[in-house]
Amino acid sequence: MEEISQRHSGMGHMDTLSKLMNPREEHGISRLTLGEIGNRVSAITIDSKKGGAVKKEILQPINTVFTSKSRTSNAVSSTVLTYTDDNHDFIAAQSDIPKMVTDHAPVKVEWMPGHNLFHQREPEMVLFAGLMPQAPPMDISDEGDAFSKAMLAEGVEDVDAEDIDNPQLVSLYVNPIYSYMRKLERKFSIRPNYLEGTGLTGKMRAILIDWLCQVHGRFHLLQETLHLTVAIIDRYLQVKPCTKNRLQLVGVTAMLVASKYEEMYTPEVADFVYITDNAYTKKDVRDMEQDILRTLDFSFGRPLCLHFLRRYSKAGRVDATKHTLAKYLMELTIIELDMVHIRPSHIAASALYLSMLVLDGSRWTKTLQYYSSYSEEELIPLAKRLAKLVLKVETSKFTAVKTKYCGSKFMKIALIPQLKSRIMLEMATSEGVPVS
Repeated sequence: MEEISQRHSGMGHMDTLSKLMNPREEHGISRLTLGEIGNRVSAITIDSKKGGAVKKEILQPINTVFTSKSRTSNAVSSTVLTYTDDNHDFIAAQSDIPKMVTDHAPVKVEWMPGHNLFHQREPEMVLFAGLMPQAPPMDISDEGDAFSKAMLAEGVEDVDAEDIDNPQLVSLYVNPIYSYMRKLERKFSIRPNYLEGTGLTGKMRAILIDWLCQVHGRFHLLQETLHLTVAIIDRYLQVKPCTKNRLQLVGVTAMLVASKYEEMYTPEVADFVYITDNAYTKKDVRDMEQDILRTLDFSFGRPLCLHFLRRYSKAGRVDATKHTLAKYLMELTIIELDMVHIRPSHIAASALYLSMLVLDGSRWTKTLQYYSSYSEEELIPLAKRLAKLVLKVETSKFTAVKTKYCGSKFMKIALIPQLKSRIMLEMATSEGVPVS
């Protein structure tokens, strides 16, 4: 009880101090820090006639001015507090509150006939005005085609015409976005056979990527995360090769970074340590993460195959089966070291080309050529290499990708009979031009 009484006593002192500091709140007068604003308009009178300008006059009676002395009878005196310390003696002089004007004054608005608010042009300006060239008025009519549509060649469909009312699809500048992405894939390119002379081999890399595909499925991550993981591994290793014992550490850390970039919910560091059977510690993963970030200069905007495939599938108006088969063909390439240097846009276009050709014999149209910037002749050599990968995976030890696409989530696309059709066999066995 004694402690409670002390608390109440302390609260009483605080309340008293608050009243001393804010005397006007004690007496029911609420005011802002700067006091009442005296220029608010409470009444407006308008005398409307045509032919002149509006004149406003704010009437404020003098007798409504008040000072601090007018309220001293009901409140504590509004005097500046005296401040004293050990080193300096400072005593502030008393001062009245600045005079304020109430906002109860009416506003009188008068119409001034014959008065124009616009300034008359000077005679010399009028003289030279006729000599100045007059710019034609801007044409804001909606006649004619839009800029993106006007640039299309004959026979090319405007695939973004139906998206003009959807701001999320940014149909007005989607083409410049993909042009910028093609610049990025050239900027963040990967050298062919970059592991030569490093102590690492393509087989070691294939084992790592195949295992990461299984980890990717265990964590239920997005498709973009897997492709970005592979891109981070290749870009890092071509700059800073590692030893064989640390290759798995590079792989799991790359997936951690990719998850932070793509996922909404990222697996924890402990999850990646556990998935490696505690071969590394949390500190090892964090140190490798910092090394990857510094080496790649925090640049993870390299476009992925999926980004381009979605654009091409829209341009070709393909169905889900063709799109999924193209995804399967693209994912078969991530294990191959001799295909790391091929641009993602080229891989996506060739995968869709082969998918359309195998499933229903569809051809590469002008619309697809326009939006992908690849002609059919440019896609055939790489499509033949993709067909060889389809046959190669049947006897390969690296089966994570095929097992993944045998599931119902991906329409069991790896089991369709078209993958063993005559067209696929002809594409796989025919000689193609090396892809650069």
